[in-house]
Amino acid sequence: MAYLVRGLPVDKNFRVYAVCCKEIVEEARRLQGLSPVASAALGRALAGVALLSADLKIGKVLLQIKGDGPLGEILAEGDYQGFLRGTVQNPHVYIDPINHKLPVGLAVGKKGFISVVKDLGLKEPYYGSVELISGEIAEDLAYYLTVSEQIPSAVSLGVLVDRDGTILAAGGFLVQKLPEATESELEEIEAKLKNFPPVTSLLSSGKTPEEILQMIFPNLQILEKRPLAWRCTCSEKRVEEVLIAMGRGELEGFLKEGKPVSVTCEFCKKTYHISLERVKELLKEVMDVS
Repeated sequence: MAYLVRGLPVDKNFRVYAVCCKEIVEEARRLQGLSPVASAALGRALAGVALLSADLKIGKVLLQIKGDGPLGEILAEGDYQGFLRGTVQNPHVYIDPINHKLPVGLAVGKKGFISVVKDLGLKEPYYGSVELISGEIAEDLAYYLTVSEQIPSAVSLGVLVDRDGTILAAGGFLVQKLPEATESELEEIEAKLKNFPPVTSLLSSGKTPEEILQMIFPNLQILEKRPLAWRCTCSEKRVEEVLIAMGRGELEGFLKEGKPVSVTCEFCKKTYHISLERVKELLKEVMDVS
C-alpha cells in the first residue's frame, strides 16, 4: 500500500516525513510506457512531491524539473488528499545502467531548474525555483528547500526497477531542521545520514516508512499516516475549458478542418473526443462573452 507518514522526534528538534509509493510509480509506468530510467526519474519526483504535500490542509503542490538531459521536462503533482500524478516529456528515453544503477542524473541533466508551485487556494500561488545542482532530484530538492524556502533539509529518494521494467520499490524520506535545533544535533544527524543505506534497499528489504525514520530517530512520535493513490484530474469539462481558452480563431480553425477534436491527457493518456457540434457550441460561448 502506498502511504506517507509524518512524525516528530521526541528528543530532537527536527520534523520528518517518509513515503512508499511503489504502486503509484508502477501505474505511471504502465499508463505512459516509461523506460526504466524514465520510471526512476518520475518515481523520484512523485515521491518528492508527496513529501512536499505532507503538511497541506488544502490545495496542491506541483514539482517541475527541467534539465538539459534527454528526458526533458518532468512534472509531478500532489494534493492535500494524498492523490498524485506525474509525467515525463520524453518517456521512452533509454540509457544503459552505469555500475548497475540507472543514471537518473544523466537523463535529467545538470543544467536547468527545479521549481515548486503551491496552490493553497489563495489569490496567487506560491512559486519558487533554483538551479539544478546534480539532476539526481533528491539533492536538487534538498537544495531547493534549503535555499528557496530557507529550511535546511535532507532528502533521500529512490526507485528500484526490475529487469522487465516493473517497479520493485519506490519512496523516500525528508528530514527538516526546526529553528530550535542545535549545532550538535545537526552534526549528529549529518553523520548518521552520511552512512545511511539507500532508501530503495531499505524498502525492498521490507522496511516500512515508519521503520526507516526510526532508524534515524529511534524515539519518534508518528503524527499522521496518510494513504496515497494515483489519480488524474482530467475531464471532458477541463478539455472544453482549454478549448475555450484557446479562443475564437482556434475554434474556427477546428470547424474548418471538419474533424472532431481529439485531446489526450499527458498524465493518464485518456483521449477525449469533442464533436463538431460541441465545438460550435463552445465557439458561440466565446463569441457571446466577447
